Amino acid sequence: METVLITGASRGIGLELARQFKSRGYKVIATYRGTPSAALARLADNEQVQLVELEVTDNQAIARLGDELKGICIDILINNAGIIGPERQRVDAMNCQGWLDTFAVNTIAPFMVSTTLLANLKLAENPRIITISSNMGALSEDATGMYAYRSSKAAVNKVMKGLALELRGQGITVCPVEPGWVRTDMGGPSATLSAHECAADIAELAHSLTLKQSGKFFTWQGKERSW
Repeated sequence: METVLITGASRGIGLELARQFKSRGYKVIATYRGTPSAALARLADNEQVQLVELEVTDNQAIARLGDELKGICIDILINNAGIIGPERQRVDAMNCQGWLDTFAVNTIAPFMVSTTLLANLKLAENPRIITISSNMGALSEDATGMYAYRSSKAAVNKVMKGLALELRGQGITVCPVEPGWVRTDMGGPSATLSAHECAADIAELAHSLTLKQSGKFFTWQGKERSW
């Protein structure tokens, strides 16, 4: 049985990813902040799903996670936890502290979680790190506004590209994935994709990724896209 660790699994895409991987027969380690949602708690009805509290911006909490999971093989790590950022992130109004907080969750945390769990990933035959990014972080996209969110996702793309290069020699595949516009608390009710549809495609992509694909930026459907 392969093992997947998913951050931010209480709701939205993360919760649906946990469901998808459970249905595929994976051992699922699902992290949550504060208190797990009722839906996530119901999912953990047997030993196949393990719930772990994790504040991804707390480096000591990440270190404790590493200690707790010492010696446990992790085949797939999915850095899913993320935030949209402050209400004010425009040219005429910017919440600078909120911008820093957005970077802490969306950019720094995926790096810290990934590097903390490297020893676990190295125990796998085909270790994979997937980070949920956004088309809004693509430098090839011309758009304005949402500067905190856009820049945090552009930055995490660069971080993952660097990790892909650095970890290739250790056999670890690293890819950011754009999830599309998804009907979640973050995406809103008008979005074109359900969380179930998005997560099903990402789970299939993560399951099938190999080292040959490392360092590429994918859509949720497994199509390579521009940076």
